[in-house]
Amino acid sequence: MRANIAIRQAWRLVWQIVVSSVLALITFYLVLMLLWFMTRSSTYPRLFLQTLYNSVGQLPIIVLGCFVFFVFYMVLLNWRRFRYYDNLTRSVEHIAQGHFEALVPVRQNNEVTFLAENLNSLVEKLKRSLDEERLAEQTKNELITNVSHDLRTPLTSIIGYLGLIEQDRYRDEVELRYYVQIAYAKAERLKVLIHDLFEYTRMRHESQEVIKKPFNLVEMMNQLLAHHRLMLDGSKMKGELITDLTELRMMGEPDKLVRVFENLLANAVTYGYAGGKVDIYVNHYGGDAVVDFVNYGEAIPSSDLPLLFDRFYRVDKSRTENSGGSGLGLAIAKSIVERHGGSISATSDINATNFRVRLPIS
Repeated sequence: MRANIAIRQAWRLVWQIVVSSVLALITFYLVLMLLWFMTRSSTYPRLFLQTLYNSVGQLPIIVLGCFVFFVFYMVLLNWRRFRYYDNLTRSVEHIAQGHFEALVPVRQNNEVTFLAENLNSLVEKLKRSLDEERLAEQTKNELITNVSHDLRTPLTSIIGYLGLIEQDRYRDEVELRYYVQIAYAKAERLKVLIHDLFEYTRMRHESQEVIKKPFNLVEMMNQLLAHHRLMLDGSKMKGELITDLTELRMMGEPDKLVRVFENLLANAVTYGYAGGKVDIYVNHYGGDAVVDFVNYGEAIPSSDLPLLFDRFYRVDKSRTENSGGSGLGLAIAKSIVERHGGSISATSDINATNFRVRLPIS
């Protein structure tokens, strides 16, 4: 395309030179005819022309006159381009003042067109970079705020109960053990928060490629249910694997994907205990493995569904420790799934809530 424009520009220049030369000769001829007509009826113009002719000569006058008119017509033919250059300059000055929503006008199909298009591309990338920087700054502030809140709450409780113990403000050993038990539970929660925060940060900034290993997804789901049988029984829930497949071989990082499925199972138990069961469906669609975690508890509001995988987001806005975990589990799960080239989504209605993980098999 650039070569075509260069050829077109060369032909346009040749055409302008030819047209300007022809128009200059015609105009100069007409001017000479006009002057000749004027000298027939006036003495002073005739004397001036005669003096100029005697001192300079006929050929230089013709060349000079034609050159003047040639320059005039070249400028006239390129006036539209000169005006476009002026618009480009004004647009660039306007953008340089910080108006990044403005664009450089792209009107002509010549060598300046690429300059205008590249300037627009540069402005769009700069605007996108500034937006990302502002978003990153906002995200960092939100992260600090949320982390401070989630870490301060259990830490305050730990300090408070340990302070009571240190001041001997307990009636008997039973109350002492009660205070110690609460402090220990709060410390465990603090450990989970710090671990999830570290894991999320590492997953977001990890640049190494996924080291894939072969594994059987159906076997992984069976082991998942077996390892979490006590958790299901403790919540008076049943877990069932529903699939027509005896095995589904695929490539990935099994230890990371287990983290995803453990999180989804724990999430189903925490928020779907009212339904009494969790169904895990494993299917094979095209080149993807699809795993569905379905619980039959309370429905998730439709307004919350798009935000479930944002960090620190909870459907329960109370943010008490009874409302769930750190708020990072689903965000971590999304990062792991996306690193494997897959996707994770959620749907919910009055009948069931379904978290679906789609992973490429190879």
